[in-house]
Amino acid sequence: MDNKYIAELIEKLEHTEIKDRITGKCLSYDDGIRLLVDTFTHHKKRGSQLFFIGNGGSSAIASHMTADFMKNGGMNTYSLYDNAVTTCMGNDYGYEYIFSRPMDFLAREGDLLVAISSSGNSANIVNAIETARCKGAAVVTFTGFEPDNRIRQMGDANVYVPCRKYGIVESIHNLILQQIVDVIMERDGVRI
Repeated sequence: MDNKYIAELIEKLEHTEIKDRITGKCLSYDDGIRLLVDTFTHHKKRGSQLFFIGNGGSSAIASHMTADFMKNGGMNTYSLYDNAVTTCMGNDYGYEYIFSRPMDFLAREGDLLVAISSSGNSANIVNAIETARCKGAAVVTFTGFEPDNRIRQMGDANVYVPCRKYGIVESIHNLILQQIVDVIMERDGVRI
């Protein structure tokens, strides 16, 4: 069996960049994961609302993480993927506002938006980040593809996978988010 794909995935994971907004410096993988775990832990302790968003495969990751961070991480997550709400926002305001309009109603100062976008250029994700910022919410971004994508620098913490393959980018985003929630679950236990 040819394992070039797995080798490429590992190589891209090893070159994934995690930066914090304050220093703008690329952290080591361990320091980056620590930053992300600390960020989510801070919001867990505060009882902040967590919103996960994405399109296509990234929406599946967002939906999955909404469940895992609630059940396994013990956090207050809120899904923006109710069919009636999504189609209402798309119909009444346009697809580029399907996340920002609900965020305008629901987000509060101190909440956390996790924006997942392989391309980092989706207008609906950009609009949601801008709305979250206006509301005083923190933002964590997960992107890939081009290094100059629109949302790569918009978060308080930013994860960038230097790859143009959806499968690899999405797999690494999912892996890192799963690692974060697993670390929190192992540390705090699970509420069932």
